[in-house]
Amino acid sequence: MDQIFIALGNVFTPMNMAMMLFSVIAGIAVGAMPGLSVNMGIVLLMPMTFSFQGITGILMLLGMYCGAIYGGSISAILLKTPGTPASAATTLDGYPMAITKGQPGRALGISTFASTVGGLFSALMLIIFSPLLAKVAVSFSAAEYFALAIFGISLITSVSGKSVFKGLVGGILGLLLATVGIDAFSTTMRFTFGSKYLSGGISFVPVLIGLFAMSQALITIEEGLKSNKINGTVKIKRVFPDKADLKTITPTVLRSSIIGTFIGAVPGTGGDIASFISYNEAKRWSRRKEEFGTGIPEGVAAPEAGNNAVSGGALIPLLTLGIPGDGSTAIMLGCLMIQGISPGPLLFTENAASVYAIFIGLFIANFMMGILGFSSIRLFTNVIKIPSRLLTPIIILLCAIGSFCINNSYNDIIVMVIFGVIGYVLTKLDFSMSPIVIGIILGNMAENNLRRALIISNGSMSAILSRPITAAFLIIALFTLLMPVVNEILKTKKERGIR
Repeated sequence: MDQIFIALGNVFTPMNMAMMLFSVIAGIAVGAMPGLSVNMGIVLLMPMTFSFQGITGILMLLGMYCGAIYGGSISAILLKTPGTPASAATTLDGYPMAITKGQPGRALGISTFASTVGGLFSALMLIIFSPLLAKVAVSFSAAEYFALAIFGISLITSVSGKSVFKGLVGGILGLLLATVGIDAFSTTMRFTFGSKYLSGGISFVPVLIGLFAMSQALITIEEGLKSNKINGTVKIKRVFPDKADLKTITPTVLRSSIIGTFIGAVPGTGGDIASFISYNEAKRWSRRKEEFGTGIPEGVAAPEAGNNAVSGGALIPLLTLGIPGDGSTAIMLGCLMIQGISPGPLLFTENAASVYAIFIGLFIANFMMGILGFSSIRLFTNVIKIPSRLLTPIIILLCAIGSFCINNSYNDIIVMVIFGVIGYVLTKLDFSMSPIVIGIILGNMAENNLRRALIISNGSMSAILSRPITAAFLIIALFTLLMPVVNEILKTKKERGIR
């Protein structure tokens, strides 16, 4: 109990509260800028944290972490341009609600509420269940990681849009893109065509920016850049979700928060995976599956609750085992060690005050994020009032800057433009971009862990399939892949029977 009071005294100082507020604001700004990822924001902030002693620097990183994850939903909803990879799934229903239905305030309000609840829920789970969830996550071997990746890939049938076949084609394209580069096991060059740039694989962020942002800019250009047309003229009547929306999204938010926290606790995953899985599960449990993608509340709330819940989940293996849950917590691991805090089982006994301070800081960061989000929604919606002739060049410029900043490489800009054109063509052909993204994200994870599992089992697939968790994931994946096809067949037979 004494350690808790010490932690409270360390956190609630004017300097620490001011620095956390600054970092949350900066995080929201970074997240809202297409191409400026959460990791980039943390890396840019990290040198500043070294000038502070004690827990201040850690609290600033937590503020940036939470703010940036939420900030990605702003541009995803208003511009169909995910500010971070974790917000890609939010575009599916967020943008149609804001633009097609003319309800930007409602979309941002639902997003802010879901993000805040997801973040606070994961912080609570971090405190209560961190030892238990850490044991579950650390028990995963290569076989379980492979099965988890296959389960994630199977979700392409649920985010395929109107055509499951086109979704499968997009998923295969994403998986093929994931094989580009040096084979990690044999060091063989694959699909590099003699290019040194491609030997390191295709950078994911430029691909994402191209598929979602650049392609949308090209579509806007094609539509004539109506210079006198304002993109949005709907006035914001309220920013907090009304009772009907709260009743509708509460089960989805809670389910997605649980999913996001668990996925965050599994090292090597992240908010992008959590958001797509949360979206798929929301669709699976919904009574109006056919309305997903048209701008319904559950479609906005699910990915935002899921990706924000990753923040607490990812800290579970970091603090208890010293294993970062994602790229952001990997950066935090280095910062913690520089500050003299060594994550691991002994941390809870040797430096309990710092652990409690991190717990409290995560709560405050998410709470600040919610307050700033709701108080600034009317400001955010002004983005859609900018004429297309001004907004489109800005988006293209941000796409170029965001792509270049990843590796300081002009090649990334070229990749972004190429995939912008690919995304434009596929969008015109009614392809969904989400299966491609899922294939790229999970392709390497599935391949590498399958090969590791086969090496461990001396090439025996039976040794992999006999593991209960692996078998469960693969069965669910098979069910997920086949159900849309079966439903389509049954629907066709029913229509023929009526005729």
